[in-house]
Amino acid sequence: MRTYRDLFAAPEFTPLFAACSLQVAAQTVGGLALGSLVYARTGSPLLSALAMFGPALAQVVGALTLLSAADRLPPRAVLAGLSLFLCLATLLQTAPGLPTAAALTLVLLQGVPSALGGGVRYGLLTDILDKGGYLLGRSVLNMSSGICQIAGYALGGVLVTALSPRGTLLIAAGLYVLSAAVVRGGLGARPARAAGRPSLRETMRGNALLWSSVPRRYVYLALWVPNGLIVGCEALFVPYDTVHAGVLLASASLGMLAGDILTGRFLPPRLRARLGAPLRLLLAAPYLVFGLRPSLPVALAAVAVASIGFSASLLLQERLVALTPDELSGHALGLHTAGMLTMQGVGALLAGALAQLTSPAAAMVVLAVLSVAVTLVLGPGLRSPVSARAGDSTCAA
Repeated sequence: MRTYRDLFAAPEFTPLFAACSLQVAAQTVGGLALGSLVYARTGSPLLSALAMFGPALAQVVGALTLLSAADRLPPRAVLAGLSLFLCLATLLQTAPGLPTAAALTLVLLQGVPSALGGGVRYGLLTDILDKGGYLLGRSVLNMSSGICQIAGYALGGVLVTALSPRGTLLIAAGLYVLSAAVVRGGLGARPARAAGRPSLRETMRGNALLWSSVPRRYVYLALWVPNGLIVGCEALFVPYDTVHAGVLLASASLGMLAGDILTGRFLPPRLRARLGAPLRLLLAAPYLVFGLRPSLPVALAAVAVASIGFSASLLLQERLVALTPDELSGHALGLHTAGMLTMQGVGALLAGALAQLTSPAAAMVVLAVLSVAVTLVLGPGLRSPVSARAGDSTCAA
């Protein structure tokens, strides 16, 4: 599967694509509305940021407790049920007089089952497309997510001004309902991928099993740590250049979109193993230029070029899928997604702490150096070839 036409011709990919896009749009619009509501009520940038990005930090709880269900429950029911749960939580956040603490608690509760949703969603993608089509399919979902976030923030800003934050939250709730309807009407009633009942014990056992494989361990670390450190760099755009922070973020999104297109659609399989390491280094190296306080055009170019390196995660995910038995694919991909989002939150907190002690530019340089160092240290463990039997042998460890 090498073309977008082939991809959208695959049964069930289009409804999965639409449902994912609607959910990202709902999360973006709703997060902006709630962040605005919390900031207007408290005047706290920290609480406003928690309202917007708290679900990502809470995903680590779901990864530690719920991921065994990713392969043991019917995917259509899980994805539809998750959208309806997020809709209900969003509706509760519109209640007049709801205390800020209660609203933030609902935010964190939204993040916990979202870790399960990521595992089910991307495990289902391997079923719909098979493992050979995963990279192209995931790249398209990544592109859709980026576009929906950009459009969602732009539309959300207009809606918050025109309707009020509570009115915008109601629209977000409606988008969640639409996502659930698309899942229910467009996806087939597939059975669970694996037998057995989901439980905390099975989640812990599955996490330990996945982590016990040395090749998979290197993949997870390479997916989580360099990515999270560079997201920390992006989190400093506002204090680095408040006036042009939006342009810098847009440049990063443009570079990420270009990387997903180039890697997902045009990079031939024979080059993937060779370009994985250079892309991971590209993700961080351009940020070193911020130590020189570059002009705006140079800064924009550096951010765009660096963000192309995010596409290295597609190659690492493809390797992870190849190293994982089918009955654990949802769990493995859910663990990747939850760990990635958690490390992005950690990276943002680390960046803020470093910038507080030094400066935003100096903090970006430090994070870039750390990202390059981690990539170089992990490199030898990612060079071994992946065989069809690798996942089975390592899973038995």
